[in-house]
Amino acid sequence: MSLKNARVLVIGGTSGIGLGVASAAAERGAIPIVVSRQQSSVDRALSELPEQARGATVDLTDLSAVERLAADIGDLEHLVFTAGDSLELAPLAELTPEIITRFFQTRFVGALTAVRVFAPRITAGGSITLTSGTAAEQPEFGALPVSICGAMNALAKALAVELAPTRVNVVAPGVVRTPLWAAMGEADRQAMYNQTAQQVPLGRIGEVADIARAYLYCMEQEFGTGIVLTVDGGTVLV
Repeated sequence: MSLKNARVLVIGGTSGIGLGVASAAAERGAIPIVVSRQQSSVDRALSELPEQARGATVDLTDLSAVERLAADIGDLEHLVFTAGDSLELAPLAELTPEIITRFFQTRFVGALTAVRVFAPRITAGGSITLTSGTAAEQPEFGALPVSICGAMNALAKALAVELAPTRVNVVAPGVVRTPLWAAMGEADRQAMYNQTAQQVPLGRIGEVADIARAYLYCMEQEFGTGIVLTVDGGTVLV
């Protein structure tokens, strides 16, 4: 399926993987629509994207705001959800109900809300692509990353059945050089990158461009649904 003139809504599309997806889709001729909570983030992203790109702000916790955004955008061909704050790598003893709720609010509740609102507006042959991660299979990352990635994988499969024939898939990156790890100190972050690069079969961590191609595949292919597409340099093999 060609992305030429396809409207691609990327929620979380103003930085990291989301911005990479918007940029890659634009190179294929798509019209990316990047969405974030902050107008400054949208403005910054639009300054880096081709002129056909569009942007909007929304608070995913405000259902009426999400519904207004959907009405403003209208029909679209593809929905991509990459939104999420920095990872919480805290041990179980430090996970208060507030931390747990905040972590799941955007990544899971926000994703499910976006799908619920935008799915009826996706045109025939269109797709939804969610985001999880190989933490689902790496318990050393702790309770929150493991549980959210596992939940997103399961959610994509359930939605693939409920929303058929709209294709619903999920991309599961390994460690990627993005703002996702911003909560870590610079030295700790670089140490993690170096350690991961030494351990994985391909000998390096992921870059945004590596992962963006996986989202393009999910949009352009026409026969895969309920797929968990792992792009991790071989992380889960070792």
